[in-house]
Amino acid sequence: MLSSESTAIVKATAGVVAENSVEITKRFYPHMFAAHPELMRVFNKANQAIGEQPQALAASVVAFAVNLIDPDAPDFGPVMRRIAHKHVSLGIKSYEYPIVGHHLMWAVGDVLGDAVTPEVAAAWDEVYWLFGCQLIAEEGRLYALGGTDPEQPWRKYRVVERMDENPETFSLVLAPVEGKTPEHRTGQYVAIAVDLPGGERQPRQYTISSGPRGDSLRVTIKRVRGVGGTPDGQVSNWLGDNAKPSTVLDVSQPCGDLVLDESDGPLVLVSAGIGITPIAAIVEDLSRRQPERQVRIFHADTSHTNHALYSNLRRQVLSMSDAKAQNWYEEDAESAPTLHPALPGFMDLSDIEIPSDATVFMCGPLPFMQATRKALLDKGVSGERVHYEVFGPDLWAQNADNAD
Repeated sequence: MLSSESTAIVKATAGVVAENSVEITKRFYPHMFAAHPELMRVFNKANQAIGEQPQALAASVVAFAVNLIDPDAPDFGPVMRRIAHKHVSLGIKSYEYPIVGHHLMWAVGDVLGDAVTPEVAAAWDEVYWLFGCQLIAEEGRLYALGGTDPEQPWRKYRVVERMDENPETFSLVLAPVEGKTPEHRTGQYVAIAVDLPGGERQPRQYTISSGPRGDSLRVTIKRVRGVGGTPDGQVSNWLGDNAKPSTVLDVSQPCGDLVLDESDGPLVLVSAGIGITPIAAIVEDLSRRQPERQVRIFHADTSHTNHALYSNLRRQVLSMSDAKAQNWYEEDAESAPTLHPALPGFMDLSDIEIPSDATVFMCGPLPFMQATRKALLDKGVSGERVHYEVFGPDLWAQNADNAD
C-alpha cells in the first residue's frame, strides 16, 4: 500500500507523469543500455526500435500508479501476472530491478526537470518499488513452479523435426537434450534465445503450437519481413535459415497466463495470420481430451497458401463432434478445398452465429482484435468472456478505448 504522503503526491502528479510517460520511457531505455549493455541480451531490440517496448512500460507503470490511488480503478493483478510471465520467459532476475529503478527515476527527472522535487521523486520511487516487489514475488513463484534456477533460465533443446508450412512459416519440434519435457498448459509460449552473427544474443517468444505431448513441443514461426524501411526480423530469419534437425537451441520454461480453460462450455477461437499458433494448440488438445465440446473456429489470412497448420487443424476439427471452422482469405479464396470453402476478404462475423455464453480466445494483430472484440460485443458476448494474446509487448491497455 502506498503511504499517505506519497498518495497525495502521486494524485497531484499522476496527470503530468502520464502525459509524459512515453517520453520518459523512451529516454530511460537508452540511458540504461548505455550503462548496462549486457541487458540488451534480454530485451527485444526490434520492439525497442519501433517504440513498442517504451509504450508498454509507460502504460503499465501509469496503470499501476492509478490502481494505487483510485479504489475504483480496474484490478491491476491480471496485467501484473502477464508481465511476470513474460519476464520469466526472458530470464529476468530480481537483482536487475534496482538497475531499472535507478535509470527510470533518472528519466523522470530528465523529462520533468524542476517539477521533480525530492518529495516527488521519493513518491514515484515508492510506486516503482511496490510495482517491482509484486513482480519479483510473482516471478519467483513462477520460477519455482517451473523448477527453474533464475541464474540458469535457459535449457538446451534439440530440433528433432522441421516442417515448412509455407514459404514464410515453419514449425520446429523440440525435445530437451537432457531430461523430460516440462509440463505446460495449452496456450503457453516459450522464449528461444539465439547467438547472432556479430556476437549479439537476442530472445524471442513463440507460442507452443501443439498441445501437451510429454516428449516434445512444437513452435510455429513466421519470418518477420521488414516493412517501410524497417529491417527483417533477426531471430525469426536466423531460425528459418539455421534451425534444422539436430540444431540445439536455448529455450525457456513454458510461460503465459492465457491458457485453455478446463470447463466444458462453448468455446470460440478467433485468429489472424500467425495468430493461428495458440488456436492450433487448443484444437489439438481438445480433439484428444474434449472431442464433444462445442467449438467454433474463425480465422483470417492472406490466402489458403499462407494458412499455416491448416491440414492438422482440419483433420482435428473433422474428428470432433461439434466443431466448425470458417476461414476468410484476402486473396484466392476460391483456392480453398471445396469441402471447406473460405469466404473472400476480411473476417466478418455479422452473420455468424456466436453462442452468447461462449468463452472467446483471440490472437492476432491489435487492430484485428479490437475490431473483432467490438463485433463480438455487438452480438451480445460479454467483454469478460473475451480473452486475447498480443504479439510482442502488450499494447492493449493504452488502446483499450478503441476496443469498445
